[in-house]
Amino acid sequence: MKKTIRDYNLNNKKVIIRCDFNVPVENEEIADDNRIVEAIPTIKYAVENNAKVILLSHFGRVKEEKDKKTNSLIIVAERLRQLLKKEVTFIPYTSGIEVDTAIKKMMSGDIIMLENTRFEDLDNGKESNNDSELGKYWASLGDIFINDAYGASHRAHASTVGIPTYLPSGTGFLVEKEINVLTNIVKDPKHPFTVILGGSKVKDKIGVINNLVNKADKILIGGGMSYTFIKALGYEIGTSLLDESSLDFCKEILTKYKDKIIIPKDVIVTKEFSPTATSRATDIDKIVYNEMGMDIGPQTVVAYSSILRNSKTIFWNGPVGVFEFDRFAVGTRKLCDVLSKTDAITIMGGGDIGAAVTKFGYKDKVTRVSTGGGATLMFLEGKKLPGIEIVSNK
Repeated sequence: MKKTIRDYNLNNKKVIIRCDFNVPVENEEIADDNRIVEAIPTIKYAVENNAKVILLSHFGRVKEEKDKKTNSLIIVAERLRQLLKKEVTFIPYTSGIEVDTAIKKMMSGDIIMLENTRFEDLDNGKESNNDSELGKYWASLGDIFINDAYGASHRAHASTVGIPTYLPSGTGFLVEKEINVLTNIVKDPKHPFTVILGGSKVKDKIGVINNLVNKADKILIGGGMSYTFIKALGYEIGTSLLDESSLDFCKEILTKYKDKIIIPKDVIVTKEFSPTATSRATDIDKIVYNEMGMDIGPQTVVAYSSILRNSKTIFWNGPVGVFEFDRFAVGTRKLCDVLSKTDAITIMGGGDIGAAVTKFGYKDKVTRVSTGGGATLMFLEGKKLPGIEIVSNK
């Protein structure tokens, strides 16, 4: 068992909380603040227990100096102030005298947010490469480290693994919640247990399929990855996405688990990747050489819906179509609607499916929308998450 924030006396302690504030931004505004909202219980608990709270997070990709302009956490600090109804002091630096001075002046109950941890990647990738000196420096700023960045826990970075190497550590409420939910799915799901896997590449899901195929009753395949399965059956897939390196895996898994791995009966195809392209529904054995698959078809929606309605546990990772285009979001939207009306435990596995369920207005109608995509996949593969493994044991 890992220690949690509850296991520490926080009174007058400098508590570094690693959050995952990597939220989407459109037109200079936060498009979905779910990750910020999910971090609030841990932050509030620390404040209410008289801690001096120091917040760290990454935000976007920082590969060159110009990326700093569009990847500053100041926009998150402003949103956090609104949600907490409390001052959050933003320090536009990740290290240095400004950071040291601000932290020395902190009083119990104060909150400071440092700049995007990935700004340190401009110095030989120090954050992403878990530079020991950087981890040691950040650790020197606090007394206790709390990991509440579930969505970043699959990465061994200086801010997720480096800091707790030098400090007593624990998990926050968000990480605790995510791990408990997924552990229940893997170890003791209510049956029938159905998994929906979409997204683009089969190779990203091979580990999950191998780990869950003996636990799930059905695995429903959709999205771009479904065309590699269709190709594995010998059918034409035109210009649809193909993960050629995974063809042998698809052939083998379909042969071995033909009653458990379910692929689409029909799909929606078009001749160009466009939101306004002319499209048609077709059986999977009638795709033409110059067509590409964009969504599951109506027969598949009916078949998958029937399975889902009879399920008691449902885990879904990856949309089953190009949901960003309204006309090719029908399959994903209709399956979301089915999930919203079932009494099953329904877990959405973060990433694009989390964005889809939020976009379609079903976020509050499912059991859980995970805040992490990559972390969830790694967990469901049966692998250890570095950011969790490093946390102090009870």
